Amino acid sequence: MSKHVRARSRPSGKPPAVRRSPRVALAAVLGLATFTVGWVCVAQEPDEAAGPRPQARVDARPQKEGHVAGGDLRAAQQAVPHAGPPAAAAPHAGPPATAPQGLAGVSEGTRARIPAESRQLILVTGRAMDSSESTAAFYTRPAAGADWVKTESWPARNGANGWSVERTYGDLTSPMGVYALTDAGGLLPKPPGTRLPYDEDNGFVATGLGVNGESLEGSFDYVVAIDFNRRPGRSPLDPVMPDGEDKGGNIWLHVDHDGPSQGCVGIPKAAMKKVLETLDPAAKPIIVMGPAGF
Repeated sequence: MSKHVRARSRPSGKPPAVRRSPRVALAAVLGLATFTVGWVCVAQEPDEAAGPRPQARVDARPQKEGHVAGGDLRAAQQAVPHAGPPAAAAPHAGPPATAPQGLAGVSEGTRARIPAESRQLILVTGRAMDSSESTAAFYTRPAAGADWVKTESWPARNGANGWSVERTYGDLTSPMGVYALTDAGGLLPKPPGTRLPYDEDNGFVATGLGVNGESLEGSFDYVVAIDFNRRPGRSPLDPVMPDGEDKGGNIWLHVDHDGPSQGCVGIPKAAMKKVLETLDPAAKPIIVMGPAGF
């Protein structure tokens, strides 16, 4: 804020009768000028005590949401509006000592939702809020609170319309968040070393076509249920949706079918086999999924 300095006018009237020498008068003028300039500079200094100035959303819902029926007839074929980039974090001296590190592109808010006892994690990072392209990476850590270490990484696909915080049935988005991985299954026998409960069932057959008209054959050779709107401890084929059918369900990690999904996450078949061979219920595995920076 600028400050205005009122100019001092000389009183009207006759000048004093006392005469002064030119040298004395000059010194007096210079002294007054120095005092005035100095006072103005001090008055315009910013007040340091006042602080700085402000700067000007299922993929595999059998017969309903898609993989079996080949598409949701009720699905609204429109992209989810982009939520915009996350607000920049204030600079700080470093993360809290209790916050585990090693998960690139994950916000502190999402990190805080990761269970302390989890020692295995699949991170799915979407290219953008409205994009179906993403990357999946497998992380482990030796103990609770330790830093995460990436051991594997694969290309991945998510919902055709990207991601959503409040997913609804048929919107072709994948749900953002942190979810447990407790149950698996597939059309094929379980890979050797699989420790998750595994349901080998002929019901894991995807018919019809994908969102882009691609074949869905083989998509459910291997699946791991993502615990979104489902009952843990049951087959991925379990149809019950505790939070209501309006949110959709049967969100799975499964074999990629060379196209975007209706809400699931697809990764290469070899990667799905590797995941099944590696996930350990004792390590409380989870999946963290959403667009970069969520």
